[in-house]
Amino acid sequence: MAPAAVMEVEAPPAAAKEIKSPEVLTSSLSSMQRKKLGAHFVESDERRFSGGKRALGGDYDPPPSAAGTTPVNIRGEPIADLSRTGGWVAAFFIFGNEMAERLAYFGLSVNMVIFMFKVMHRPFTSSANAVNNFLGISQASSVIGGFLADAYLGRYWTIAIFTTIYLLGLIALTVSASVPALVPSQAGCDNLAMLLGGCAPAEPWQMVYLQTALYVTAFGAAGIRPCVSSFGADQFNERSPGYKRQLDRFFNIFYLAVTLGAIAAFTAVVYIQMQHGWAAAFGTLALAMGTSNALFFVGTPLYRHRVPGGSPLTRVAQVLVAAFRKRNAAFDSGDYVGLYEVAGTKSAIRGSAKIEHTDDFRWLDKAALQLEGDFAGGEEPNPWRLCTVTQVEEVKILLRLLPVPACTVMLSVVLTEFLTLSVQQAYTLNTHVAALHLPVTCMPVFPCLAIFLILALYYQTFVPLARRLMGHPHGASQLQRIGLGLFFSILSVAWAGLFERYRRGYAVRHGYLALFLTPMPDLSAYWLLIQYCLIGVAEVLCLVALLEFLYQEAPDAMRSVGSAYAAVAGGLGCFLASGLNTTVEAATGDAAAGRPSWLAQNINAGRFDYLYWLLTVLSALNLLVFLYVAKRYRYRVRVDAEITVVNK
Repeated sequence: MAPAAVMEVEAPPAAAKEIKSPEVLTSSLSSMQRKKLGAHFVESDERRFSGGKRALGGDYDPPPSAAGTTPVNIRGEPIADLSRTGGWVAAFFIFGNEMAERLAYFGLSVNMVIFMFKVMHRPFTSSANAVNNFLGISQASSVIGGFLADAYLGRYWTIAIFTTIYLLGLIALTVSASVPALVPSQAGCDNLAMLLGGCAPAEPWQMVYLQTALYVTAFGAAGIRPCVSSFGADQFNERSPGYKRQLDRFFNIFYLAVTLGAIAAFTAVVYIQMQHGWAAAFGTLALAMGTSNALFFVGTPLYRHRVPGGSPLTRVAQVLVAAFRKRNAAFDSGDYVGLYEVAGTKSAIRGSAKIEHTDDFRWLDKAALQLEGDFAGGEEPNPWRLCTVTQVEEVKILLRLLPVPACTVMLSVVLTEFLTLSVQQAYTLNTHVAALHLPVTCMPVFPCLAIFLILALYYQTFVPLARRLMGHPHGASQLQRIGLGLFFSILSVAWAGLFERYRRGYAVRHGYLALFLTPMPDLSAYWLLIQYCLIGVAEVLCLVALLEFLYQEAPDAMRSVGSAYAAVAGGLGCFLASGLNTTVEAATGDAAAGRPSWLAQNINAGRFDYLYWLLTVLSALNLLVFLYVAKRYRYRVRVDAEITVVNK
C-alpha cells in the first residue's frame, strides 16, 4: 500500500542539550564563520549543565528550568506533588467536556439542514451550504482560541470561557425552535408545497436571529476545539519513561470520546427530535453542554497547567520583521558575531524549552543574526531587530508543520460531502432491516460505529499487524497513519461513485426518476455502509494521528496553535465543499435549456456519481502531494531514542 511506504527521517531530541550564544568571533576565526550555522550551537565549558549529560537514550532528566514546560497549578505556582494531579483521572474530566461538545456539534450538523429546510423553508442546497459554512467557521476560527490560550489565558481558562459562550448559543437556538414568532408560518406547508417553494419564507430578522445564535455557538466551539486535546495531553508527565505510549493512548481515547458524542447525536438526538420536536432536540444539546461544563469545573483541583508564553503571533511577526531588516546582511561580514541565544538553561520564551538550530529556512536565520552594534549601550536587544534562535526555530517549526494538515483538507471535503449528500441518497433507499426501521437522519451513525469499533480494537489488531509489516514500535508512525487514512478516503469516495451510479441507474430503470423522495423497496440503504466504514477507517487513521503529530511536533509555547492547525484544515474543508458545490451547480446546470446540474434537488435527475468521481481524482492528487511532503519531513523526536528510554 502506497502510504505505508512513507519513510520519514527523525531527528534526535535536543532536550538535554543547552544551546549557547556563540562567543564573539575574531578575524583569526574567519574560517569558522563559513561553516554551517549549526556549528555555532555547541556547548561551552563555562555554560555546561552542572553534573554533565548522559548519552542519548540514557536516563538523563533535564532540570525543570531547562525543560521550560514545568506544570503549574491554576494559580501559576509549581506543583509540589505531581502524583496528586494530572494523569488519567484528570483526563477523563476533559474527555467528558469533549464528548458534550461533539454531541452538540454533530447534533447541529445533522439536524440544522433539515430544520432550515422544513421549518425555515430554505432551499435544500442553500440549507446545506449554510450549515457547511457554520461548520467551517467553527473550525477555521479555532486559531483564535489557540492564540488566546497560548498567549494570555492558558488552556483551562480558554476552555472555561468558550464553553460558556457555546452554552449561550445552544440556549439561543433552543429559544429559536420554541418561540413561534421566531420561525415562519407553517400553515399549508406540506411536502409538495415545500418542494415547490410554496411555503411562507422566513423573515429576514428571523434568519438574522437564527444565524446569530448559530455563529455564537460556532465561536464557542472555536475556542474549545484547539485547547481540549492539548489540555488533556498536558496532564501527562513528558519526562516519564512511558510518556509516548500514554500520549498515543490518550489521543485514541480522546477520539473515542469524540465518536461517542457523534453516535449520541446521530441516534438519541435524532430520536428526541422525531418524538418531541425541535425545541426538545436543541434543549437536549444545551443540557448536555451545561452538564459537561459543571463536570469540567469539578475537576479543576486535579488539572496541570502550562504557563502561557505570550503572544505567538507577535513572536512570529518579530522574526519576520527582523529577518527582513537584515536581509542584506551576510554571515561572513566583518561585523558578524554569531547567532543570538540567551545564556543559561532557560529559554527567553515563557513555557518553552530551548530549541536547537536547524539548517532549513536559512533566510529566517537573519532574524537571529547578531552584529557588533546590536548590543550598543549594554541594553537588551530590540526583539524587532534581533530574535533568539529558539524564537526563530518556533517559526520554522510552524512552517514545517503547515503542509501536513493542509493535505488533510481534502479528507474534510469528503467528510462534509458525505454528511449531506449521503443523506439525500438514503431518502431514496429502503432503510428497513427485518422489523427495524432506521430514520434517514440516523445514517451518519454508521461511520461513527465503524470508528468506535476500530478504536476499541486498535491495539489488539492494527498495531500488532502494522508493527509486523512496518517494523515500527507503535505500528506505524504518525505520518504513515495519516497517509493510510488519506488512502482509505480515496477508496471510500470511489465506492460512493460506483454505488451512486448503480443507484441512479436503478431509479431510472424502475420508474423512480421523478420520485426522488420515495424509497425504492428493493434497494437497501445499507449498501451505503461500505463507504461509511471506509471513511470511518480513514478518519481514525488520519485525524487521530494528526492531533498526536501536531501536539508532539509543535513548539512548547504554541501547542494550542499547533492543534488549531487540524481544526483550521477541517474548516477549510467545509468551505471548500461549499465552494465546490456552488461551482458544480453553476457549471453543470442550465435552467434555460432544461438541463439539471449534477447536484439537482431531484437526486435521480442529477449526477452525484460525477461529483464523487471528481472527489476521487482530487483525493488521489492530494495523496501524491502528501507522500512528497511526508518523505521530506524530519521528526523532532527520534523513535529509536524513545524506545531506549522506555526499555530502561
